[in-house]
Amino acid sequence: MMPEDWRAVRSILAEGIATGNATFESEPPSWEDWDRDHLDRCRIVAVRNGIVIGWAALAPTSKRAVYAGVAEHSVYVAAEARGQGLGRRLLHALIAESEAAGIWTLQASVFPENRATLRLHVAAGFREVGRRQRIGRHHDRWRDTVLLERRSERVGRD
Repeated sequence: MMPEDWRAVRSILAEGIATGNATFESEPPSWEDWDRDHLDRCRIVAVRNGIVIGWAALAPTSKRAVYAGVAEHSVYVAAEARGQGLGRRLLHALIAESEAAGIWTLQASVFPENRATLRLHVAAGFREVGRRQRIGRHHDRWRDTVLLERRSERVGRD
């Protein structure tokens, strides 16, 4: 992912926000805010016919050094490309890149209503850590999230 991809990445994020089941966010951030809040490595875009149709990226879970190998991830697919296995390919590519970058744990918070995303993560080796009840308000109602994590079998095992 390069800064010039931001317009398409932002548009795909906006589509995810519009579903009501992808994120607590109500609108996409600016490039500067998004760039500041995400790791500068492990940023992936999927391109079809010269058009960005999906993306994946990592955000740190903490600024503390002990958690340097733990990241929260995002995977978004454009509406017209959903249901074609692109999310799976992006997630697997992100897992490979994250391990190459020394990340030993990936985590995600998913709305329980987002069953497709939950199935995707379980199929990719994530496990449910727990359900966070009424963790945040979204569109004037309390929402739960399912906390998922994937521990690397290669990184952080020494």
